[in-house]
Amino acid sequence: MEIDLIFRIAGIGIIVAVLNQLLIRSGREEQAMMTTLAGLIVVLTMILYQIQDLFDAVKTMFGF
Repeated sequence: MEIDLIFRIAGIGIIVAVLNQLLIRSGREEQAMMTTLAGLIVVLTMILYQIQDLFDAVKTMFGF
């Protein structure tokens, strides 16, 4: 499961990097920045769900 998350994050990073470069080279710096921010938000959301699952597992382990 963790390796799947790493591959998904890497895939998002690659797509965002390519889009970012294409937008910058076409003179759309603002859209490039928005694309980068959107990619960051998606990745952070994915990580937050994993952290929530970790906390739920710890609470279950300790009987909370």
